[in-house]
Amino acid sequence: MVFYDAGRIAAVADEVLGLLGLTDDVLIEVDERTPVARVTVTDGSPLVIHAESGAFEDTRKPRAMSETTVQLALGRVLLRLRDRRSGGFAEAPADDQLSLAQVAAWDTYVLGRLDRLGLAMHEQRWRYNFRNRHGFSDAADAGFDDLWRADGLTWGAVSAVSERALGAAAVG
Repeated sequence: MVFYDAGRIAAVADEVLGLLGLTDDVLIEVDERTPVARVTVTDGSPLVIHAESGAFEDTRKPRAMSETTVQLALGRVLLRLRDRRSGGFAEAPADDQLSLAQVAAWDTYVLGRLDRLGLAMHEQRWRYNFRNRHGFSDAADAGFDDLWRADGLTWGAVSAVSERALGAAAVG
């Protein structure tokens, strides 16, 4: 369905791993049977990244691969993996157990750091995603800003920002 370049995907993966300071071997499996944009990673040796075909597709050019989208998809799962390995995210639920608000909060924290590492992030897109999950309020915007600019947080801190924003939405 999508014209992928396995060599470019591998090169982008190496770049992202280097940016994140990860030295793991990686196996990337792309399921070309589905247009869904889901990406998962299984920790091990090697790391196994499973991407459904929409995850690497250029949204402006159907059936074409986007290196920027590959960077974003890989950066998100690999930085979340690095967070889990850090110990500060030991109490975080498994990825498939996270609420939509928790995913949006953790994504905001991840994507802000990827932005500072030089990967092209569209901050307004992710602010809108955060608002959709936490309400359209000053408290949600403040929570987004706190997570986007942060470094060195734990799951408890990310979760607390999310809960504050959700609490403000419930009151408002």
